[in-house]
Amino acid sequence: MRIRTTVLATLAALALASAPPAAAAISGAPAAGTGRPGDILTSAPTAFRTQPGVPTATRAWHITYRSTTATGRPDVVSGTVVVPDDGKQGPRPLLTWGIGAVGLSDDCAVSGRFPQGTSIEAQLIDLALRRGWAVAVTDYEGLGTPGDHTYTAGRSEGHAVLDAARAAQRLPEAGLSPDTPVGIMGYSQGGQAAGWAAELHASYAPELRLKGTVAGGVPADLPTTLDYNDGGAGAGLALMALTGQDAAFPALRLDAYLNDRGRGYVDFIKRNCVALSTIAGLFQRMSEVTVRDPLTSPAWQLALRSSYLGTRSPDRPVYLYQGLLDELIPYRVGEALRTRWCARGAPVEWQDYPLDHVTTALTGLPAALDWMAGRLADEPTRGNCTA
Repeated sequence: MRIRTTVLATLAALALASAPPAAAAISGAPAAGTGRPGDILTSAPTAFRTQPGVPTATRAWHITYRSTTATGRPDVVSGTVVVPDDGKQGPRPLLTWGIGAVGLSDDCAVSGRFPQGTSIEAQLIDLALRRGWAVAVTDYEGLGTPGDHTYTAGRSEGHAVLDAARAAQRLPEAGLSPDTPVGIMGYSQGGQAAGWAAELHASYAPELRLKGTVAGGVPADLPTTLDYNDGGAGAGLALMALTGQDAAFPALRLDAYLNDRGRGYVDFIKRNCVALSTIAGLFQRMSEVTVRDPLTSPAWQLALRSSYLGTRSPDRPVYLYQGLLDELIPYRVGEALRTRWCARGAPVEWQDYPLDHVTTALTGLPAALDWMAGRLADEPTRGNCTA
């Protein structure tokens, strides 16, 4: 009972912190049309703040850019490019940052929250900016642009992360160049996005001078992760994941599996951000919101397996970290991803912490940034796969 009370109190605090509405989806957003992934369609100056009303020493631009869906179709994604306003002339490294779960409503998109100073993850991104690095942050497919957010559709997320780096390099005001050294970072949903970007780099964006990837709290195996959250603290996130998969692959027809209660939950989470959506779904079981279990369907199993990480090797070093007490992503899921990547010859540095999901994100970031600094400086690393 104490654990449930603590979770509820924490999520309620997050809900209050994220309550102010952000910008809605861009009306009349440009169509994907023709062009290269990463091409910028619109750009406009914006602000990057870590708390309301307090400016930071940065320059920032809201962008929309071309990318690619999970099924290979062209789409348009929004995001933010942030550069330290430190007077430095010449090239600087670029991080392309996969944001953690924010929700399914367009009001949740971080590109709308950065100017308000209401993005919790902005404080973590600021640690990278203070090192003099530029940062590109994608909103992912369907957040801040028309369409539904394809939450947990790994390939779409990986494309969006890599194309955000391309877009940042093509934004003249940012002062970056095509040979800018690039790092990939992300935790939780962002860790899934970072992992997919790392695996897709060689085939999708080989021109990027990728130096390394940091991925933490990675939902690398969605069927196992969904089962782990059934009836638990992440039950609302599990329903969000099914909704995101349905957005990526409409033929799945999630609505046909839901009962009236389930349809009500889905309608609620599509209109709200992650904290309220998580609270609404706390400790419910899939059987309570469905008339039949989608996870037993071959079509659903195929879709979920399409986001499985570890079937190919990242072509650059990886720093992978996971909480031993993670209540949302099973420790064994992160550990198994490490095993799969190591078996494929990737230089993986693995770190675990005796902590829960959020505390691992906060505690693990300084070491992860230090590791990334080494890769951006071309320092050698062999990983600890044999440790």
